[in-house]
Amino acid sequence: MTATGTGMYTPKPGAAPLPRMIAAQALLETKMLLRNGEQLLLTVVIPALLLVLFSTVDIVDTGAGEAVDFLTPGVLALAVMSTAFTGQAIATGFERRYGVLKRLASSPLPRWGLMTAKTLSVLVTEVLQVILLTAIAFALGWSPQGNPVAVLLLLVLGTAAFSGLGLLMAGTLKAEATLAAANLVFLLLLVGGGVIVPLDKFPAGAQDVLGLLPISALSDGLRDVLHHGAGMPWGDLGILAVWAVAGLAAAGKFFRWE
Repeated sequence: MTATGTGMYTPKPGAAPLPRMIAAQALLETKMLLRNGEQLLLTVVIPALLLVLFSTVDIVDTGAGEAVDFLTPGVLALAVMSTAFTGQAIATGFERRYGVLKRLASSPLPRWGLMTAKTLSVLVTEVLQVILLTAIAFALGWSPQGNPVAVLLLLVLGTAAFSGLGLLMAGTLKAEATLAAANLVFLLLLVGGGVIVPLDKFPAGAQDVLGLLPISALSDGLRDVLHHGAGMPWGDLGILAVWAVAGLAAAGKFFRWE
């Protein structure tokens, strides 16, 4: 509202500033995610249970040293995948089916602003996941090493890679197909992505292929830094960067809003 010379007020219509719109949408996306019991099961409960179970029960041979030191980096990678890929793909797929994205696309918030808000929501959720899983790992006797900057770069690139793939799936497949495919990929990568089972337990030929997957690059990179105290894992960062660029570019080109 603006004041006139006679003391009256007249409307001043217009959209809110773009940063405020993105922040408001990101807050809404985060609240919806945290209120969704199925998503919380996928993004919080399952990774925490896997960490506790495999750290305390001798089920999988994780090599020399404490099991929690091997498992924690992989479970952190799994948490990123569950939020940025599986959870985001399913939620966005059903938003597209029910026409939510179509309506949001007609609002003053630009489409790239909506995707930015979704990404911010993913990052907020991941921060909460990392805090929770780190606290559980420390309670189990975890002894992390390495450079925090390398860990941050791995998590950011991993988020970008899985986010692009999740949006690509949600924007090209039907909601029901997205639900089935996202959960299937989650289970397959849980087993074959070096999260719980070390990649060296697979045949040599399979190791070369599995090592190129984003979940393998993220889990191995985090393990090299946090478990072995390695420097910057440039190879794993390069693999994640390629997946991130390819996934986000494909999502931007092929994503359908209706």
